[in-house]
Amino acid sequence: MNPTPTILVVEDDHGVRQGITDALNFSGYHVLQAKDGKEGMEMALSCQYNLLMLDIVMPYFTGFDILEKLNEVRSGQPVIILSAKGREEDRVKGLTMGADDYVVKPFSVREMLARVDAVLRRSTERPAEIQEFAFSAGMADFSRHEIRYEDGGRQDLSEREVELLRYLSANSGRAVDRDEILRHVWGLDPKGISTRTIDMHVANLRNKLRDQDQSVLTTVRGKGYMVKVPLPA
Repeated sequence: MNPTPTILVVEDDHGVRQGITDALNFSGYHVLQAKDGKEGMEMALSCQYNLLMLDIVMPYFTGFDILEKLNEVRSGQPVIILSAKGREEDRVKGLTMGADDYVVKPFSVREMLARVDAVLRRSTERPAEIQEFAFSAGMADFSRHEIRYEDGGRQDLSEREVELLRYLSANSGRAVDRDEILRHVWGLDPKGISTRTIDMHVANLRNKLRDQDQSVLTTVRGKGYMVKVPLPA
């Protein structure tokens, strides 16, 4: 039996914080609370939890301050931003800084719980960052931004190609949809954004992987893209 997920809620509005806490408790989660940016910073860096739900505008430290510090000491920590600031630049900033989702106030309890569930499901399969990916024709070295082929040839990889292949290979065996790729590789809210750029990058990667038959990087119809389990490095 899986342990009950712990969620840290950092929100300075008492009514909003209590409403979120009550809804999460009722849904079976264990909840920790922080009433302002100072307490939120301390608890975010010291407590053990599965998900951080983070307000932006708070006394002492903003949510962006907390997120920036969190990236330094607990990189990869799942975070959902809760904010009344719904401008595109604010959403893009939060997602680019590493948040998994950005929920604009006011929001319904049903929407909030659905987003919590989605982030927790993704984070349970979030692997550690990898540095290399072995495939049939050679090896992708992410630190050097290059592919080294078994026949001795080499091919450069762009920064975005590295991040895309790293994310897909780290999730080998799982179909990753375009919305997830936009969030975690491009750092963007997928709402209203064309995904053609993802398809173009996948096509470029297939050429560089010499993967004309899509035996390495597969399109899973209706679901997204999947890298097959890599060969031993």
